[in-house]
Parts: sequence; C-alpha cells; structure tokens
Amino acid sequence: MAAVDVRAPATREEWQAYFELRWQLLRAPWQQPRGSERDEYEDSAAHRMICDADNRILAVGRLHCVDTRTAQIRFMAVAESCRRQGLGRRLLESLEDAARDSGCSEIILQARESSIRFYENAGYRLVAKSHRLFNRIQHFKMRKVLSGSQG
Repeated sequence: MAAVDVRAPATREEWQAYFELRWQLLRAPWQQPRGSERDEYEDSAAHRMICDADNRILAVGRLHCVDTRTAQIRFMAVAESCRRQGLGRRLLESLEDAARDSGCSEIILQARESSIRFYENAGYRLVAKSHRLFNRIQHFKMRKVLSGSQG
C-alpha cells in the first residue's frame, strides 16, 4: 500500500468522515441508525484514523480510559478494500501508544468473533465470551498487558 498517515481527526470535515466510516462499517450493515456509532466517551477519548495520500480515511479506532490503569479500544474498523494490508495493526499500535501515554498498563476490548485471531496475533488474550451486539454479533472480551507502559 502507498504511504498512509495515522493521526487523530482534526478538522470538522475529518470528524464527519471519521464518524461516517465508523457508521458505514460497524452499524449500517445491521440497519442501525446514524448516531449509534457514537457514545458518551467521544469527547474524552483518543481517536485515530489512517488516511491515504488523498486524505481518504481507510481505518478508524478509538481508545478511552476506563480507570487509571485500564484503557478500552472500541469502534475499530478497516475499510473492506484495505483489509489484510497491515492497516489494522498500525492503527492498533497507535491506540496502544495512546494508552501508554495516558499511563495505562492494560487494554481491554470486545472483539467480534471474526477478529479474535487478529487480536491474538497482536498479543491480546481471550478472557471470556461476552455480549451479542444487536442480538446477532457475538463478542468476546480480550485483554493485553502493555509492555513499556508508564502506569
């Protein structure tokens, strides 16, 4: 893949495109309304996106601190045409860096069954079967202790 940039959304247009991709990939396929791609932690979270040379957003993800030690990754998604090119891994590493910068020493997340192997390959461990999103998508709680964390 050509050069890509991992960064936080900065402009109003980038924020709109960031939330639009989250909705398209994580909510629209299950007929969920616009707005369902957001929650009460948006303003206090670390947001990351991967953009191509034309500033098209290819991947999105978010991290928020649950407590002084634990951060949670949510809303992570890569555009279908860009999968299996290392973008998810780069995005995940950026979110892990944000967790370390916040002083957190572990990350938890709720992985869809189809993503478990991706997270395991990145050092996450399966904790337990979790909830079914929209009564259809089985999730699994995963956890990773961060090396090099300041917390």
